[in-house]
Amino acid sequence: MTGTYHNALILPVSGDKPWFWGWLSIGDDGRIAGMGEGTPPADAPLPRHDLDGAFLAPGFVSAHSHIYTAGMRGVAPNSPLYEWVTLNSTMLLGAEAEDLYWMTMAGGLDHLSSGITSVYNFTQSRVLALFDYEESVLKAARVHPPEFVTAQVDGLAAAGIRFVTSVRLDDEQLGEDAAFAGFDEVMTHLATVDPALDLGGSVYGSVQWSSSPATAERERALMDRYGITNQAHFVETAEQIEIQQSKFDWYDAAGVLGPDFAFGHFVHPTEDMFTRVRETGSAVVWQPMSNGRLGSGIADVPRLLRDSVTVGMGVDDQSCTDVSDPFENMRTGLFLQRGKHSDAAILTPLDVLVLHTLGSASAMGVADRVGSLEVGKFADLLVVDPRSPHLGPIWDPVATYVLGCGLRNLREVVVGGQSVWHRDVVDPRRAQADSELTERMIASAAQSGIHPVVPAHRDQDRTSVDDQRSV
Repeated sequence: MTGTYHNALILPVSGDKPWFWGWLSIGDDGRIAGMGEGTPPADAPLPRHDLDGAFLAPGFVSAHSHIYTAGMRGVAPNSPLYEWVTLNSTMLLGAEAEDLYWMTMAGGLDHLSSGITSVYNFTQSRVLALFDYEESVLKAARVHPPEFVTAQVDGLAAAGIRFVTSVRLDDEQLGEDAAFAGFDEVMTHLATVDPALDLGGSVYGSVQWSSSPATAERERALMDRYGITNQAHFVETAEQIEIQQSKFDWYDAAGVLGPDFAFGHFVHPTEDMFTRVRETGSAVVWQPMSNGRLGSGIADVPRLLRDSVTVGMGVDDQSCTDVSDPFENMRTGLFLQRGKHSDAAILTPLDVLVLHTLGSASAMGVADRVGSLEVGKFADLLVVDPRSPHLGPIWDPVATYVLGCGLRNLREVVVGGQSVWHRDVVDPRRAQADSELTERMIASAAQSGIHPVVPAHRDQDRTSVDDQRSV
């Protein structure tokens, strides 16, 4: 869709000015064709969209999401990471590929309605595994064919969000040959996705839960084979922290660290880990709401930024962040850092806005296409109205956007110049996806004897997850 937005408070995220009053035009290719201060030129594309002073900002980028988890909000509310994730996996043991399609589609639509237009998505592996506390590894509980993963790719594409597809190798659970063959099948399937939505494949790094350095070497081989990135959950929780930290050298020795590699979380690194991340140009992706909810800790993001490490932000699981709200995620991170350091200037509103847009895109390796308002990039835009509800005078546009605005102010989400969500327009896909998600999640969990305390239908009589869980 071509057209020109004008009379807008523009937050470009990149460039010399954090904000300006002006216009932005979209070309036939769905990319930003022009932008500037003041009124648009006479030859700017039609139609004109007068924003009447609303914010026009880049869509948020979540550099770390597990999109299929929207049906498990509120589970294990007082548990640390490994207890929580074990319950999640147990609840999914009854799920099939079609179930994951709908769960993923619902999660993608939920992300879009929260202003997230691009996402790094950790797919649910074809191997449903449970964490073994004694050996600190993942052990297979149920194994699916690769269609279990490709169905998630299709569900996310159907939602209309841009995405990186992250796939876990599961070499120790499947054997090396079967693991590589399954990974190859998913990467081949990505060629069937609309190239405007497909931001590429990636390795779902899993050395933290492996028993041998061979996993790091195999992940390196996949990165080389496909020219793709890798993001690994690492030192997220204080549980078994010495074991986690001891596996860092496996990645380093395999030559995995570098600009194509990111550590997800990185809450409890050693001094050597800080040093090697800086020296190798690796990135870090921060999930403040998730880390707080699970009691995992607070990542030292100010230090990483001082060391010029690329840092992005993610909303993580919808079952441990519980609401995929990047406004809340920015504020949570900002306030945690200020409180931890007793320093109100340790991070600024502009800092966290950049982290959840351009920083995330950079950590994902897609900053050439998304993450900021720049000519040539995809026209992925948010219209945020500070007067509905009214926030009063705007003294500092960036501060008002980050500290005062929220999902209640989000008016419209645009991907590639096309409106994909509007608060005044009902999307029938969302109602269907939410219904399918609910019914299918209940059915999957029921096979493990887990039932919601509030049933999907009033005539059902179920007991609570907390009463029945046995993990």
